Amino acid sequence: MSATGAKNTPFSLIGGDVTISGNVTASVDLHVDGVVEGDISCAALVQGAESRIIGHVTAQSARLAGLVDGSITAEELVVERSARITGDVRYERITIEAGSRIDGHFAHKDNAPAAELKLIANDGA
Repeated sequence: MSATGAKNTPFSLIGGDVTISGNVTASVDLHVDGVVEGDISCAALVQGAESRIIGHVTAQSARLAGLVDGSITAEELVVERSARITGDVRYERITIEAGSRIDGHFAHKDNAPAAELKLIANDGA
């Protein structure tokens, strides 16, 4: 299997030494080890731990291990322990490993827009 960009290639790779400024659309699986400053839309996204994505992510499935600064929409989402996400997350199924950090709202794709969570103190005894 090679990632040469041929029509029958099952995935595309953005290497650790690559920075892309602009939106990325892939009809195949996408593996990102570098930096993407723009929105990503693909079938399945695998993000390396040293990777940075500054933009919105839309994918059928996503396995995130690096930094994402933007919203995420995925049918199936796996957030690995090294992931750092700042943005709202819409999902169908989600797995979050202990140690990851997420700053944003969560909403199941079937639900209305995410409501803000509020802490209610119970002072009664």
